[in-house]
Amino acid sequence: MKKIVTLVLLLMMAGLVIAGCGSADTKTPVQKKIVIGLDDSFPPMGFRDDKNNIVGFDIDMAKEAAKKLGMEVEFKPIDWSSKEAELNGKRIDALWNGMNITEERKKNVLFSEPYMESKQLIFVLAGSPIKSAADLSGKVVAVQQASIGEEVVVKDATLKSSLKDFKVYPDFIAAFMDLNTGRVDAVVTDEILGRYYMSKEKGKYVAIEKPLGEVGTYGIGFRKEDKELRDKVQKVLDEMKKDGTSAKISQQWFGADIVK
Repeated sequence: MKKIVTLVLLLMMAGLVIAGCGSADTKTPVQKKIVIGLDDSFPPMGFRDDKNNIVGFDIDMAKEAAKKLGMEVEFKPIDWSSKEAELNGKRIDALWNGMNITEERKKNVLFSEPYMESKQLIFVLAGSPIKSAADLSGKVVAVQQASIGEEVVVKDATLKSSLKDFKVYPDFIAAFMDLNTGRVDAVVTDEILGRYYMSKEKGKYVAIEKPLGEVGTYGIGFRKEDKELRDKVQKVLDEMKKDGTSAKISQQWFGADIVK
């Protein structure tokens, strides 16, 4: 009898150990780091300063959000035209770099709530004869590859067919360099980026105020299955808006609170 009781007790203890191991193995590990993918040539949202440090409005926002989440943050420059592949290939955890929310992108990306408006404007050199989209007929227009600016021009068949040439650049820095040298007549890009260039070289550029296409919004992109991470980040962003943190960061970069 004693042997039977002892055997039963041993089996019960073994069961508890196995159960304990099973619960530990299935416990979801706490994410301690978030890797942000970005185009590091997209001022003022994310770009490299004179010391080659990655800086910008979105950078400051992401750093503050990660701090509040108790997470380490890493900024990883990527080929923006391959952003969805980078995200879904799990080489990064989020896309946070002035990314426009579109219906097409929603098919593969889970977005945060919009945090800023995005308009596509035409930028030209001061003194240019171009005063409207109609004046682009017979001109050379530049955009960044895989940008909303490119989408807007391509979708407007009448506009695109009227152009002398349509040049697609890997980044907007190269596009504006060619605008400066006269290789292109205009650049179509996000209002925020274009106005940043205007603020750096006052009087050099002019913005055609009427937007091309619809007014869009910026959002942070996550993998479809990462709803928990998206919700955590969104909660922190909401708190940052309420406590004035996002307004302070916006004032530093834009001279006004333009966060939605």
